[in-house]
Amino acid sequence: MCSIFREPAIILVVMYSLGMSMKKATHETDRSDVRAFEQIVNVGAATAGDFKLLGFEKPQELIGQDPEQLFTRLCKLTKCRQDPCVLDVFLATIDYMNGNPPRPWWEYTDERKIRFEHLFAE
Repeated sequence: MCSIFREPAIILVVMYSLGMSMKKATHETDRSDVRAFEQIVNVGAATAGDFKLLGFEKPQELIGQDPEQLFTRLCKLTKCRQDPCVLDVFLATIDYMNGNPPRPWWEYTDERKIRFEHLFAE
């Protein structure tokens, strides 16, 4: 699995230490009002960094994207196999941005194990 240091993590630690936080979007939030990746449930600094590494500048660009393709591209860009939970987070994030209610990433684990078993076969 990969472990890559990302600067956004430092920013997030500083924000929290100063008592600052970013309000998470809800189901009622108009997706066009989501200004930062970190506003999306399940998305923290590392995942926001992944989306930026994949070439996305704003959350709305995730609408209609294929989580499997993003996961595969991320693995190629980082030259290592990402943790399967990264795909769960991508599934949750894109599902939310496509207009569905926010759900915890782990609710996508069973779906990932069935639909994307081929990605993780040894």
